[in-house]
Amino acid sequence: MKILFYNTKPYDRYWFEPMAKDYGFSIHFVEMRCDEETVSLAAGHDAICIFVNDYVNADMIDKLHEMGVRAILLRCAGFNNVDIRAAEGKLHVLRVPSYSPEAVAEFAAAMLLTVNRYTHRAYGRTRDFNMNINGFMGMNLYQKTAGVVGTGKIGQAMIRILKGFRMHIIAYDPYPNPSADVQYVSLEELMKQSDIISLHCPLTDDTRHLINQKTISLMKKGIYLVNTSRGALIDTEALIDGLLEKRFGGVGLDVYEEEEGVFYEDRSNEIIMDENLVRLTSFPNVLITSHMGFFTKEATQAIAQTTLENAYALETGKELVNEVLPGRS
Repeated sequence: MKILFYNTKPYDRYWFEPMAKDYGFSIHFVEMRCDEETVSLAAGHDAICIFVNDYVNADMIDKLHEMGVRAILLRCAGFNNVDIRAAEGKLHVLRVPSYSPEAVAEFAAAMLLTVNRYTHRAYGRTRDFNMNINGFMGMNLYQKTAGVVGTGKIGQAMIRILKGFRMHIIAYDPYPNPSADVQYVSLEELMKQSDIISLHCPLTDDTRHLINQKTISLMKKGIYLVNTSRGALIDTEALIDGLLEKRFGGVGLDVYEEEEGVFYEDRSNEIIMDENLVRLTSFPNVLITSHMGFFTKEATQAIAQTTLENAYALETGKELVNEVLPGRS
């Protein structure tokens, strides 16, 4: 099997190259994102492998199908960047549904602690021997209420971590997990009761802009919001309005709804044209990182293993347990 890997960085080779040899696959890495201009590079390959900031629309699926490409391998859990309905009957779409829930949950907790206690700003200040702590006052997490939106594997890992702080945990999920040791409430109640909110749900038509002007208006003043899931769960303009109104104690964003072409890239010598992103970086109580919640040795190894297992199942005619199908994933 020949596989073209789009949007790759040096660290992508760390696990994929040796594992691909074990499977006997021929893999080709390119740095370009997968889009309408680069889809033609897939000619002569059996599958393409894409990441969160690539996309494959209906026209691209037709082109891939015509070129003889059989599958789109997602080296991530989310699949909102692929037109699943257009792919049905033409290409198999295979994802990595779970790699290391703890990696993302631990990073979400780190973001919460950082933006609450200003450790990132304190580091910069003390390196200049400015030992003034004015402006760095946070709050105790102990006995506060944490609202977790989405109780899949990552959400449950986050709940376990927050319980270690002796927080009161409430959760919202349209499909409650009966085995989850947590109190489920409505989304409205979660917005009203929580002192901190952490987002751990997929991006769908129902969850797009879940955090918007209305839901922000329900939140307590001084709320802490953390998003390590998908950027478009938050309406950025509504978030900025809320920050200007001083409704947030702090915001941690590992994702952003217009991150394509910026996240994972070095744009330090360029003028950033996204005014909303620039505005967000100007708030002292906003922490932005570059979609790196998954980035541990354990998680990247698991991603590579599952991605190549998906390709092997396709090649050998085995059951495609991680296939994404319309209305079933």
